[in-house]
Amino acid sequence: MKADMNWLDDPEVFRVNRLDAHSDHRFYKDMEDMKNESNSLTQSLNGNWSFSYSMNAKERPMDFYNVDFDDQTFDEIQVPGHIELNGYDKIHYINTMYPWEGHVYRRPKYLLENHPEGAGLFSEADYNPVGSYRKVFDLNEELIGKRVCICFEGVEQAIFVWLNGEFVGYAEDSFTPSEFDLTPYIKEKGNVLAVEVHKRCSAAYLEDQDFFRFFGIYRNVTLYAKPSIHVEDLWVRPSLKEDNTTGKFKMDLKISSAMESDIDTASEIGTVKVILLDKEDNVVFQTEDAINETVSLKPVEIEKVNPWDNHNPYLYTVLVQVYNSEQKLIEVVPYKIGFRRIEIKDNIILLNGKRLIINGINRHEWSANRGRSITIQDMEWDMKCMLENNINAVRTCHYPNQIPWYYMCDENGVYMMAETNLESHGSWQKSGKVEPSWNLPGSHVKWREVVLDRAKSNFEYFKNHTSILMWSLGNESYAEENLAVMNQYYKEVDPERLVHYEGVVSNRIFEDRISDMESQMYTAPWDVEAYLANNPKKPMLLCEYMHCMGNSLGGMISYVKLLDKYENYHGGFIWDYIDQALWVTDEVTGEKVLRYGGDFDDRPSDYEFSGNGIVFADRCEKPAMQEVKYCYGLYK
Repeated sequence: MKADMNWLDDPEVFRVNRLDAHSDHRFYKDMEDMKNESNSLTQSLNGNWSFSYSMNAKERPMDFYNVDFDDQTFDEIQVPGHIELNGYDKIHYINTMYPWEGHVYRRPKYLLENHPEGAGLFSEADYNPVGSYRKVFDLNEELIGKRVCICFEGVEQAIFVWLNGEFVGYAEDSFTPSEFDLTPYIKEKGNVLAVEVHKRCSAAYLEDQDFFRFFGIYRNVTLYAKPSIHVEDLWVRPSLKEDNTTGKFKMDLKISSAMESDIDTASEIGTVKVILLDKEDNVVFQTEDAINETVSLKPVEIEKVNPWDNHNPYLYTVLVQVYNSEQKLIEVVPYKIGFRRIEIKDNIILLNGKRLIINGINRHEWSANRGRSITIQDMEWDMKCMLENNINAVRTCHYPNQIPWYYMCDENGVYMMAETNLESHGSWQKSGKVEPSWNLPGSHVKWREVVLDRAKSNFEYFKNHTSILMWSLGNESYAEENLAVMNQYYKEVDPERLVHYEGVVSNRIFEDRISDMESQMYTAPWDVEAYLANNPKKPMLLCEYMHCMGNSLGGMISYVKLLDKYENYHGGFIWDYIDQALWVTDEVTGEKVLRYGGDFDDRPSDYEFSGNGIVFADRCEKPAMQEVKYCYGLYK
C-alpha cells in the first residue's frame, strides 16, 4: 500500500493500518521493573529530529521517507513540540470560526448528496503546511526480537508514517494516541523513521475548538515491545452495591501471542493470574485462568470495600501476571481502581448514594512556553492548585488530555467529564447565530464513522479510570443523528456511567436520545432557576459558566445559592482554568511579554477571548480565584 494525499480530503478515510484503541495500561517484563517503575520494554523517541517545513503538500520533499534520502538541508526540531513555536508557519488563535474563513471558500466533502466539492480541499491547497520529520535510531536491546509498535500520543492533525522506506500507516484525531505495528519493517540498527504531518485535513471540520491552531508532533513518541504473551487490553469494572460496603469486581482481558496459532490452544500457552490488593498490599482477592484470546473473570463480591470519592480517593491495585506454559513470568500489568457508583435516581445524580455536587473547571492543556505540549510538572501544578482552591471536578475541554492527567485525577479524587475530540461550531454557528443549514457531523452517513471512532478511542483508552463519572460527546457540534449514534455507543459499552452533551439544547428533537442530563452554558441564574422550578425532565448542570474574562466571577454566589434550593441542580464547570497566551520577546523593549489572540497578526481572530482563565498563562492565580475558593468551599 502507498500513501495517498487524497485521504486528507475524505472524512471516510481517517485511519489506515492504525491499531485499534485499547486500555492505557502500563506493562512490565517482571515485578522488579514494575516496582522500580522502570520499563525496559519501552524506548522513547523524544528529542531532536531532522525537520523540513513546506507551505503545502505540492512543495514538500516527496521522497524524504527513503532510507538513502539526503536530509543535510533539513533543520532540527524538538519532539514533542508545536511547529509554530519552533519558528515556522503562523501562530493563530480563533474561537468559533474555521481558521480559513475570509481567506478561502470551503465546504466539506459529502456535505450534500452528489455534492461536487471537497476534492483537493486540503491535499491541493496553496496554504496547508506540511512538517517532514526524520529520526534515525537503533533498537534498545530489550526490544530486539519482539513485536514492536510505535505510539504517537498526540499529533495535529494528519499523520503519514514510514519506516525504512516502507509505508506504515495514516491517522487523524489529534488528541488520542495513534499506534502502528512496526514489526515487519524494523531492524536492530539504523532504522529510519519518517513522519509527515499535515496541518489540516477533513478532521479540521471536527476540531474547531476555542484555541490556538497548532500542528506537529506535540506529545510523546514511544516504541514499545510486546512480550511473547501480551495483555492487549483490560477492562476492570469495579462497582459498589447500595449498602456502600460491598463491592463487585469483574474484568475482561484480551491477550495476544507472538505465535498467533498458539492462542487457540489455550492450555498449552500458559496461565493468567489476577490479584486484587488494597492500599497496604494485602490480598483481597485472587484467581487464575488458562490463557485464551479473551479471558473474562466472573463477577465476585468484595466485602468491606472503601468507596472512592473526592473526600476519600481510595484506590485498590489490580495486578495481572502472565505466565507461559513453563510457569515463567512473562508480563506484569498493574492498574489502580476504585469502587464507586454513579447513577440518577428521582432526577438527582448520585455518587455512592449521595447527591453529586460539581465544583468544576474547564481545563485546556496549556503552557505559556510550550502551548498544548505541556509537561508533567505543569499537570502537577494544576492539580495542586485545584485541590487548594476546592475544585473537585474537571472537564477535559474539548478533547482527551494527556494520559498521566487521568491517573492524577484517580489518585486525588477529582471527578472527570471525559470529552470526545469533537467541536464543529464553525459549521452551524454563523455570525453568532444558530444557523444549521449545513452542519457537521449532522446526520451525514459518510461523516458517521469518523466521529464514532473518536468516541471509541476516548472510551477504550480511558475506560478504567475511576475518576471518569461521565463521558461527553464533545462540544458545540449541534445535535443530529450522528451525535445520537455516539450517545448510543457509550450507553451500550458502558451503561454504568453517565453521558453528557450540551449541544442538544439547540435541537430539542434529540433530547430524549442524547445526554442523561440537562446541560447548558452561560445561562443566567434566574433562567437556571426557571428550568429547575418547572418540573424538569433531567437533572441539570452547567458545562460552562462564569466566563472568567477580565474582572469577572463576581456573581458566582448567585449560582452557588441554587444548590441549596434545588437538589437536581448539580453545579457546573467554570470557563475556564487557564489563559491561553504565549511568552514572546517584545520587538521594542526586548522584554518577555504575554501575547494573546490577535497579537500575532492572526486573522480571523477572537483576540483576547483566549484569556478567560482563573489563572494567568504563566500559572499565577488571578484575584478571581479567591471567589472560586470561597464559593466552592461552601460545598466542599
